[in-house]
Amino acid sequence: MAKKAKTQKETPTEIVHAPAQPQLITDTIEKNYMPYVMSVIVSRAIPEIDGLKPSHRKLLYTMYKMGLLTGPRTKSANIVGQTMKLNPHGDMAIYETMVRLTRGNEALLHPFVDSKGSFGKQYSSNMRFAASRYTEAKLDTFCQELFSGIDKDAVDMVDNYDGTLKEPVLLPTTFPNVLVTPNTGIAVGMASSICSFNLGEICDATIALLKNPKLSMDKLLDLVKAPDFPGGGAIIYDREEMRRIYETGSGSVPIRSRYNYDKSENCIEVTQIPYSTTIEVILKKIADLIKEGKLKEVTDFRDESDLSGLKLTLDLRRGVDPDKLMTKLFKMTTLEDSFKCNFNILIDSTPRQMGVAEILTEWIRFRMGCVRRELSFDLKKKKDKLHLLLGLGKILLDIDKAIKIIRHTEKEEDVIPNLMTGFGIDEIQAEYIAEIKLRNLNKQYIINRIAEIEGLQAEIARIEEILGDELKLKALIASQLADIKKKYAQPRKSQLIHVDDVSDYEEDQTPENYNVRIYLTKEGYFKKITLQSLRGNDEQKLKENDEMLLSADTDNLSDLIFITDRCQLYRAKTADFECVKASSMGEYLPAKLNMDEGEKPVFMRVQKGYPQGENFVFIFENGKGVRIPVTNYETKGNRRKLINAYSSVSPICGVFYEKEKEPFEIMLVNDADRAIILKTSLIPVKSTRTSAGVTLMTLKKGQRLRSATGDIDEKYDRLKGYRKLKIPASGQLLADEDLKVLQLKIDQ
Repeated sequence: MAKKAKTQKETPTEIVHAPAQPQLITDTIEKNYMPYVMSVIVSRAIPEIDGLKPSHRKLLYTMYKMGLLTGPRTKSANIVGQTMKLNPHGDMAIYETMVRLTRGNEALLHPFVDSKGSFGKQYSSNMRFAASRYTEAKLDTFCQELFSGIDKDAVDMVDNYDGTLKEPVLLPTTFPNVLVTPNTGIAVGMASSICSFNLGEICDATIALLKNPKLSMDKLLDLVKAPDFPGGGAIIYDREEMRRIYETGSGSVPIRSRYNYDKSENCIEVTQIPYSTTIEVILKKIADLIKEGKLKEVTDFRDESDLSGLKLTLDLRRGVDPDKLMTKLFKMTTLEDSFKCNFNILIDSTPRQMGVAEILTEWIRFRMGCVRRELSFDLKKKKDKLHLLLGLGKILLDIDKAIKIIRHTEKEEDVIPNLMTGFGIDEIQAEYIAEIKLRNLNKQYIINRIAEIEGLQAEIARIEEILGDELKLKALIASQLADIKKKYAQPRKSQLIHVDDVSDYEEDQTPENYNVRIYLTKEGYFKKITLQSLRGNDEQKLKENDEMLLSADTDNLSDLIFITDRCQLYRAKTADFECVKASSMGEYLPAKLNMDEGEKPVFMRVQKGYPQGENFVFIFENGKGVRIPVTNYETKGNRRKLINAYSSVSPICGVFYEKEKEPFEIMLVNDADRAIILKTSLIPVKSTRTSAGVTLMTLKKGQRLRSATGDIDEKYDRLKGYRKLKIPASGQLLADEDLKVLQLKIDQ
């Protein structure tokens, strides 16, 4: 059939696109964003149990394979180029990674890279490193502890990004490098910030944990006192805060700069600054303070850092107290700063925030796996060698027979089978014997080789014994740690200052002095009233059901102490409170002094120093009492709050103050209306603030003291019958008239 002719021009076919399908944001995140997030967390920002990030590990392993652990230094550019075979990032990113690991940069307690040239300084943002073509580097001898056993199958090896090379998943570090090398990293949705600890202290703690997996936190705190930063400085040590960091892996470590005062030049020389700041940040802040007129004590300042180390110099005006000035600078600049701890570590590719003991436990688990693999590798090698030597031993009986078999074998491929048949050995042994050189076919050579058999058998037995006994495996790791400590441990660089010895800066604004009368009520209200105001109105306004507890005459510059029902002591100054009128209820003391919820003051005193021979007298509801010397409450720093001021075994019933050689009488009344009166000199003095004291009044089961009253007036002759000369003493039942008089006395 003839093809039909076209009658009209054909139009091109239209391509119809399907309408775009909407995609849920959750699907977009899951498919596109989550792989990126996991890559950053697992392969970039968070260190693993060997204490290294992938960039560190790839760089160090490349240098190891280049022979830089034992060989001479090479150009940094060469190292960077070789590292790109494992780490396909820009050369500058790799070089910056190496810079931080060098001895010259001073960022690590134990540098991994022995460097030559300018590598900048960790404590300065302006002191930049030289280009990689100018500097040289090699691995420091300390890196022997990173790579020990890596050639003995200690860790898994994986392909690099293009499958042309192998690289280790982790490095088999022989010490807990994760807590010795400082590391910080910001991933997606999480971060890691690990401070460095002293190598010797970490080794001691790990050995103790190997011996006792249930090591107490107090023992760990004794062994690992605090972090130890490469830049030194002074750590403000608070044991309870350190305990929280060790337990949770999260917290803050405050660090102060260290300085010297040059009296001849009247200048301060700062020689160590916190690890978390730089010289430039400090200098900028000092310059700003001088411009604002807030730092008139300083006439000039400059950075005098040189090859000998860091030095920041401040020239002072005549008469300036250098210690007081530094206290001011600690508050107003980063000369005092904090290192924020966040011990986030990858364990089996899972990020976990852990405390120090948990990290060490995980490292021990990792290290035991590495040592087992090393020992298994050695065991196989030794067994293989023993197997060959046992075969060699069989031809010792008839060397001529071996030679005869080889000589009379027509075909080369029949040599091995004929030796196997002739001596009853396997193919591997026969191959080994056949490869022996003719010159070695003498009795001396063979006897010497066979002599190794006993040594190999003993070594194999030792390795099998260690592999079969976890305690011996731990003992081997402990001995390695002891050797590392002996070889590489250094004294602490960061000094420890107890938080009690640290004084806070307070602006010198001396208030006006005048005479006042102060009052404390049972509900915790405090009044400061001028004597002039009292002349017009002595009637005190109190909250409903409240009553006056204590009052005293003093001046506006005196020091006050308050003791509460929660075993705490608070210090304040009279000038801290506003003057009020008698018609005012006063200031609520628990809120003013930031007391704990429900805490109330039970004692107030104007305290003038802490003289020897004077005591606080504490009476408890369980009938016990104790005298504590006031010298026990003196602190070097200006602490506003003191915990554990007295024993918490029993609720407090009364607090009194005894001056030197001025004992007084106290009346104790229990809830059964029995009373005794005794002199404070009968109560023993204890040197420990939290001492529970001794029994003063014997109480029957369920009874407690209802009141403890001081200043018993001698006019109450009827009370003489209650006086006791020895303790403990039984109470005497109060007569009705005594009970009424006493009640009136207490209510006044």
